Amino acid sequence: MLHVIRHERARVRSEGCPGFKPEGEAVASTVHGKGGRVKLVECVPNFSEGRDRAVIDSITAEIEAVDGAELLDVDPGEATNRTVVTFVGSPDAAEEAAFRAIARAAELIDMSKHSGAHPRMGATDVCPFVPLEGTTLEDCAAIARRLGARVGAELGIPIYLYEHAARGGRRSLAEVRTGEYEGLAARADAPDFGPAFNGSTGATAIGARQFLIAYNVNLNTTDRRLAHQVASAVRTLGTATRDDDGKIIKDEHGKTVFAPGRFEEVKGVGWYIDEYDRAQVSLNLTDTAIAPMHEVFQACREEAAARGMRVTGSEIVGLVPLESMLAAGDHFLASQGRSTGVPEAARIDAAITSLGLSELTPFDPTTKIVEYRFRGEPDGLIDRSVRAFSDELSTDSPAPGGGSVAALAGALSASLSAMVGSLTYSKRGMEGVRPAMEAVGRDAQALKDWFLAAVDRDTDAFNAVLAAARMPRTTEEDLAVRDAAMAAANLDATLVPLTVLERSVEALDLAMVAARDGNPNSVSDAGVAAACAVAAAEGASLNVRINLDGLEGDTSEIVARRELALASARELSATVMQVVNERLAE
Repeated sequence: MLHVIRHERARVRSEGCPGFKPEGEAVASTVHGKGGRVKLVECVPNFSEGRDRAVIDSITAEIEAVDGAELLDVDPGEATNRTVVTFVGSPDAAEEAAFRAIARAAELIDMSKHSGAHPRMGATDVCPFVPLEGTTLEDCAAIARRLGARVGAELGIPIYLYEHAARGGRRSLAEVRTGEYEGLAARADAPDFGPAFNGSTGATAIGARQFLIAYNVNLNTTDRRLAHQVASAVRTLGTATRDDDGKIIKDEHGKTVFAPGRFEEVKGVGWYIDEYDRAQVSLNLTDTAIAPMHEVFQACREEAAARGMRVTGSEIVGLVPLESMLAAGDHFLASQGRSTGVPEAARIDAAITSLGLSELTPFDPTTKIVEYRFRGEPDGLIDRSVRAFSDELSTDSPAPGGGSVAALAGALSASLSAMVGSLTYSKRGMEGVRPAMEAVGRDAQALKDWFLAAVDRDTDAFNAVLAAARMPRTTEEDLAVRDAAMAAANLDATLVPLTVLERSVEALDLAMVAARDGNPNSVSDAGVAAACAVAAAEGASLNVRINLDGLEGDTSEIVARRELALASARELSATVMQVVNERLAE
């Protein structure tokens, strides 16, 4: 059901209200959303076959056949007789792709004949889900439990849940895999789903965990021993303790006693790499919420300096999640006294430069950041040059049209507000409004990305209407299918500009903060931001109106939303312009 969204804010009435001055942080914090991005999870199933490429290809083909899933990497190992597969997708697509791959592996791999160097207990040995964009560990745990129940019931495979998907608290993979395949028949603990034993498929561990980043920190030395000292200082296990004579201390069971390291969820060693002719601190960051990449990097710098060395850069082996790169970029920007309310690409560039990720080999965000790999090469309207977009707009093609232009105007408004926020943040004498301006910048960047995505969404929605209109009308069944498609397409073509209209009010909120509290030298830019935002609102409103006739049923809620948002936009625009004119007259 559609609901009227009410925009509640204190406003300056046309007659003026001298006491009106809400806090910039509060206004900026009302803006939310991250550009209409999809929800994304990673799945890293390990299959007990690393030698027969035909079997491996047959399993991965099942993943590739699922719409919304993207196969990123296939890494077979002959000695381990095991293949690690990495793919990403929407939660539903990832769950379906994992099920199909597990089913295919069950058909092709006989565990009673398997041998390999790596611990294993099943044809699909382990299948973890990892939260990426727009998803959480709880989401992944739910996926793991649903998949486990389905695999156990439909495929007859014993399923053990592990890590964050385990019932009753976290359970390590090593614990779940105790005894390996050969010990399954005699296990005392029952699986979470499925039969107690399946001699052909073995058992599968399905779980949810954080993204594991394989991360190496480069040192200006070739001494592996010194690199290992740094690794020991930062890793969870820590450093072996020694007595006054320098001998390693053992406990009553003969095990080495360790002094804990600086981070939880970090594994590490020091090694020497012939290819680079230098030593590295080689780390696995198993939970970057607890041990962020940039904090571990900084700790390595401190520990290296304490031993007379210098960190020269670092290296990410495999892929890295976008959030870790953005967190690193924000950390270094803030350390430099710069605003983090800058475009995503600038935040990533700050991370690459500050972490020295391109020291040994070039770091390409499009291939190293997992979300970017999933999205592929950009090919929408917003990725064209200004001239190319304008040329396309000026042809006799009905789309892109006014709806896309309205969304673009919204993006330009948010961009200008972000610019004012950044210019204010760096201006001497305006330190008091830095928190508000950083909030404006970050919110405006997110809103800008949302509007840019809406440029293509509006064109896609109109093209869907045209496609539905061209559907066959030969039979009654054809007509019913066409009518349903037309109804859905017309509704989407109405809701896209309606949402652009409503979010234009958010853009005006940001323009208000920029105009009132921003750099006085940029107040005219805040005024242009308001002008663009109200143009976006007016244009989007017209598109809602023209599409209303194509809707069936009661449209009163859509009409109410349009009228409320448009009135808010017009009133707020007038207020912003009043503030701009007053500040220009000072």
